[in-house]
Amino acid sequence: MLEIGERPWGTYYVLADEPHYKLKRIVVNPGGKLSYQYHHKRQEQWTIIEGNATIVLNDEQISLGYGQSIFIPQGAKHRIMNLTDQPVTFIEVQTGTYFGEDDIVRLEDEYLR
Repeated sequence: MLEIGERPWGTYYVLADEPHYKLKRIVVNPGGKLSYQYHHKRQEQWTIIEGNATIVLNDEQISLGYGQSIFIPQGAKHRIMNLTDQPVTFIEVQTGTYFGEDDIVRLEDEYLR
């Protein structure tokens, strides 16, 4: 494990951090929501490996369950929410030119970050 980050919505685990990609396992607690956000320098692919997630992609709501994936294009507004009473775990593959936390542009955030 390269890094573990605790957030108000859950926990992320950095599994790989290479020049051209970053790989995370992310656990969203019941009731947790990541901020509605976008990125200038990366795109993401999410695959659900546990639970049932609600994704918002450019204002469209999408439900995903185990084994289902979604592509988040660079610059697309997005968030993942866990509206259930069980944890949601997903794998995130980031590709692009930069993967720092300062490339998160938050549009809405329940946790006022």
